[in-house]
Amino acid sequence: MDFHRFVSLNCQELLYYNESSSPRTKLMDQVYTSTEYPSDQRILLHNELSYSATWPQKIWFFCEKAAEQGGETPIADVRRVHNRIDPEIRERFLHKGWMLVRNFNDGFGLTWQEAFHTENPAVVEAYCREQDIEVEWKEGGRLRTRQVRKAIRCHPITGEPIWFNHMAFWHERAYQPEIRSMMLQVLGRENLPYSTYHGDGSPIEDDVVDHILQAYEVETEMFPWHEGDLLMLDNMLVAHARSAFVGTRRVLVTMGEPFSG
Repeated sequence: MDFHRFVSLNCQELLYYNESSSPRTKLMDQVYTSTEYPSDQRILLHNELSYSATWPQKIWFFCEKAAEQGGETPIADVRRVHNRIDPEIRERFLHKGWMLVRNFNDGFGLTWQEAFHTENPAVVEAYCREQDIEVEWKEGGRLRTRQVRKAIRCHPITGEPIWFNHMAFWHERAYQPEIRSMMLQVLGRENLPYSTYHGDGSPIEDDVVDHILQAYEVETEMFPWHEGDLLMLDNMLVAHARSAFVGTRRVLVTMGEPFSG
């Protein structure tokens, strides 16, 4: 595949998609389809694997098939997002960090077997120990994990502060109202497939999430895809998203230059 060959020539180390959080198809080593969510749903801005202890510094996208309408990959400079967030909110997350809680095998989202690419619970536990993730096995072989990460990082080259997290992305406030209501009714807050908190486990207020999402929105830039287009991003400086679309869309993705915080 020309895309894989090009990226391999321009990156010394490509990453496998560990701690998976969305459905994708693996096409070959380190090359995947972009997230396969329903075409009428948008995907919010985020930096790839910001919830992991190791994440890619670079991410590449290749447009194999452009949608008939929509399907853009919006981007935002997270240095500017950071600067737009109220200093009091930034200070809170600087000191507390943020917590991600994931529930697997409850009928929504990926199973732990899909997320960790194994059928062996011992392999999951070993990986989580290495990555500073708390493991809780629930009845029926279901899994709950908790991990606390920094919400603000410094770029390893420029030293600039960046808003680098999935905190608003996975907060229940970001769900569409009807989906949020249904999920809470069926599962309860403690069993949502993804939920986020302050790093000490205390709730994050809805108005704080609204403020952060607005900061992303103001800094968003967007461009149409054309077949054959290649986009390379510094994953620590630039967040990416996906617009809803009509027709067939196929965008490939690969990641490289792992960095551990």
